[in-house]
Amino acid sequence: MKHTNNRLLSLLLVIVCLCSFLTACTEKPQETPGEEAKYDYLVLVNKQNKLPDDWESVVVLEDAQNTLPEGIELNENNDYLATDVFKVETKTLEAFRALQEDCANDGITILLDSTYRSVARQEELWAEFAEKYGEDYCKQYVAVPGYSEHHTGLVIDICVIKDGKIINDNDEMIAERDLFAKIHEKLADHGFILRYLEGKDDSTGYAYEPWHFRFVGSPEIAKEIMDKGLTLEEYLTLSTQAQNPNK
Repeated sequence: MKHTNNRLLSLLLVIVCLCSFLTACTEKPQETPGEEAKYDYLVLVNKQNKLPDDWESVVVLEDAQNTLPEGIELNENNDYLATDVFKVETKTLEAFRALQEDCANDGITILLDSTYRSVARQEELWAEFAEKYGEDYCKQYVAVPGYSEHHTGLVIDICVIKDGKIINDNDEMIAERDLFAKIHEKLADHGFILRYLEGKDDSTGYAYEPWHFRFVGSPEIAKEIMDKGLTLEEYLTLSTQAQNPNK
């Protein structure tokens, strides 16, 4: 009888161990720091809203470089496009590469021009411009450290190549309305919105920037924003009102 009990006990232990093993194999892996759930792709950073304090310690950034077509001549004003290593949030970079390919299929070449910028780097820029041009200039043209959307890693400023020439001057890009209209039509399909719309300065705090694209996490959200001609500020306000109709 004693041997029988021992055999039963051994069998039960084997069954328990097997169940534990199978459970461990089928459990969902724990999220690692920096995954999508760890930060909000709709985070609002503008002149009134500061970057969340823990953002830079959580956001996951990837290195990226431009690949320029053959025959493009560079100069001191645009050689950085070929040499700089840009940092972009992982999902944002993936979406941008898809947008870039989509544009290329229509004969349009877009390049990374400005992406993630740390708060520390923004502080350096502020000091440099303040020394060179004065505090009043900085207040008008330079984002206060901690309040630049570029801190998020979700922003991509582009430049374009047209007729074999790099166009990265702001005024020249604004003048390329037809070209940028074609690019803007493709943004929402890849989860981007045009962040600073024309005539929406009062909402965004910034003038029209046809080159400044913001990733919002999904094509569905991007299409709703773009189709309705909303700024991110307006979209978030309307979303809050819809969720809290009595407030």
